[in-house]
Amino acid sequence: MKDVWSKADLHIHSSHSDGLARIPQIMEHVQEHTDLSVIAITDHNTMEGALFAKSLEDMYEFEVIVGEEISSRSGHIIGLFLEKPVPAGLSAAETIHRINDQQGIAIIPHPFSKRGVFGPFGRNGFLDAVSELAFQALEVYNSIPYLVWANRVAAKVFAGGQGIAATGGSDAHVLKGIGTGYTLFRGTSAEDLRSSVKNLETRAETGSGGLGMAVRYAVRIPQIRRQHAWNWERCASE
Repeated sequence: MKDVWSKADLHIHSSHSDGLARIPQIMEHVQEHTDLSVIAITDHNTMEGALFAKSLEDMYEFEVIVGEEISSRSGHIIGLFLEKPVPAGLSAAETIHRINDQQGIAIIPHPFSKRGVFGPFGRNGFLDAVSELAFQALEVYNSIPYLVWANRVAAKVFAGGQGIAATGGSDAHVLKGIGTGYTLFRGTSAEDLRSSVKNLETRAETGSGGLGMAVRYAVRIPQIRRQHAWNWERCASE
């Protein structure tokens, strides 16, 4: 059997939270302008956009994972393969428990950022947290331009493995951000991705973007903040 590897962007925001693109726009962009095999819509504290994207999946050549980026009391946690939303405002441990209770995958995104579970100064407590929090994956690469330092810390602490999978995501809030960070996994389907995470086979990778993406985000920050304000009930804990 041929060894096939594919790309997945597991961290995408839509206009259902603080992203600027609507779900149909995201679906068309992924189809026409990326080589992603799997995407996850992970809006803040809502699954509405993810469920909408999943309902459109049969029209496209890639698969959609229903996800949510949940604002725990300690920071953001991504849940994938969810069947029901996980409420904001819980402890990190309880948030992860509720994801696992659905046979989902819990990912700690941008772990050493201001809104990450471990925070900018959490490197020393990382190993203790791994034994206490039953998450399956760490987002080692996030393509938001101002997270370069946090990415470096994540890569350093992950160097030893620790029995968790590495993922990459774009954290895209604009269309052209999609796929600029991604997860490389064995296989082609969403279920293959799940198996790859379980088997610790995934790799975090960076796509194109660079200075152009940084400028694009800088220009769009006021608009993203307005979108965030319009969705304040969903993002209040961010």
